[in-house]
Amino acid sequence: MVLLFVWLALPCAVQGTDGRTLGPGLSPRPRLKRQPSHGTWTHWGAWSACSSTCGDGASFRTRRCIRFPEEDMCKGKPRQYRICELDDCPSGSTPFRAIQCSLYNGKPILGSQTPYQWVPFHGAPNLCDLNCLAVGHNFYYTFGRVLDGTRCNPESQDLCITGQCLRAGCDGILGSDTQADACGVCNGKNESCVFVQQVFRVAFPTSGFFGYKNVTRIPAGARNIKVTDRSRNYLALMNANQRYIINGDWAIDWPGVYEVAGTKVHYARTADVHESFEAAGPTQEDLSVMVLFQEHNSGIEYQFWLPREQFRQVQSDASPLRQQQTREVGGSPEREPQHFPQATTAPPIQKVRGAAKKTSQEVPVSAPARIPSQPGRCGRCETPKGKSQRILHYCQSDFVFRARILAKRYVGLETRYDVQVKHTYRNRFPIVHREYIWVSNTCDCPLLAEQREYILMARRHVNYEHTLNRILLQRSSYARPWSPREDLQLRDVAKHCLPSRLL
Repeated sequence: MVLLFVWLALPCAVQGTDGRTLGPGLSPRPRLKRQPSHGTWTHWGAWSACSSTCGDGASFRTRRCIRFPEEDMCKGKPRQYRICELDDCPSGSTPFRAIQCSLYNGKPILGSQTPYQWVPFHGAPNLCDLNCLAVGHNFYYTFGRVLDGTRCNPESQDLCITGQCLRAGCDGILGSDTQADACGVCNGKNESCVFVQQVFRVAFPTSGFFGYKNVTRIPAGARNIKVTDRSRNYLALMNANQRYIINGDWAIDWPGVYEVAGTKVHYARTADVHESFEAAGPTQEDLSVMVLFQEHNSGIEYQFWLPREQFRQVQSDASPLRQQQTREVGGSPEREPQHFPQATTAPPIQKVRGAAKKTSQEVPVSAPARIPSQPGRCGRCETPKGKSQRILHYCQSDFVFRARILAKRYVGLETRYDVQVKHTYRNRFPIVHREYIWVSNTCDCPLLAEQREYILMARRHVNYEHTLNRILLQRSSYARPWSPREDLQLRDVAKHCLPSRLL
């Protein structure tokens, strides 16, 4: 009877989760999984001294992880690096990587007793190894890692830290992922600035004129500027002093990087007529975007970010972000927006000069009234004088000739002279008896009177795409009234020029 009672009681026993047997009617207690705990970091220590005394360098600071034996290590890194803010090294200073290579000059390597001299080698795979090229030989050697704070390569601002190439975030910490927003606020959310984006769609002038036109004014403080165009027209950039920085005065510049208004403007132009200005900013002064018309305007897109305070000032100003356009020469004047430079309008290509074929196409235009010079803009005309200036200008000029001024016309912000060429002393390019001479100002600099003869020293102006071909007389060009004495002094000037300039 006792054995039967024990046998009936066995199915009622439950095995617990912890290995113990539970009585009838009891449920097992769930096992709680231990959550991993981590230690706690101490506060960061002070920053160390910079790894360099000038130029590039890095400093570091450390912290300790405090934990109990059952705790895991702290999350994060115990050491942090930042870029040092140092003055530029003096001109001619030896780069930091070159100094490290020079420490091994004359020391044997791989059992060789040859005293090699070492200079940096930048073609190796690992940028943060001390790769040095043996001077006079075609091999390089790796002397371990470079010191912390060494540039990864000469063209980069990234620095090597413990053998890794790291880029600094906006907080200056190397390896940090923090970035500045479009407003320039580190780790911001684009809340302190306004995004301006528009398209300039003014049509090509119906009168057939091509020339400079206002596109927009980019106020000081703008960031992330981008202007793009897809046509045979040319973008141009003017600073607050109304001086062209890129593609001004009918001269088309090479693509590249230009220092403008405290920032770098990247000017790009491709073979498929794509052209752009890009700048990170912020700009320290207003910039005027212009366009040199040569064909139909397909639309010029521009965009930038502007601080809210400055955007409100622009809105309250009489000048909108998108400027009103000036009319062509000869039309009724249109009201110009305040604080914005006047557009330059030029006539069509009236003469195309070439060595093999010369054509002339005249377009009748009404003579415009002279544009008054702005106070303080013209200044005093520079007049080259003396034998040394005569020789210098002669050797640097493409054309030296005697000409009679037949007519003078102000076209936009330029002056065009219709001249009769009487005699040439030097012409590196073909020139005909009747020419147009252009001066990129309306200040009468140099001063040339109609119906008088002058000795003129000018240069040839051809743009990048060879669609413009003009004789240009600069403000400080040599321009003197012709006289028998002046003619005699020019006869033997050519012998003073270097042979390379006579080609």
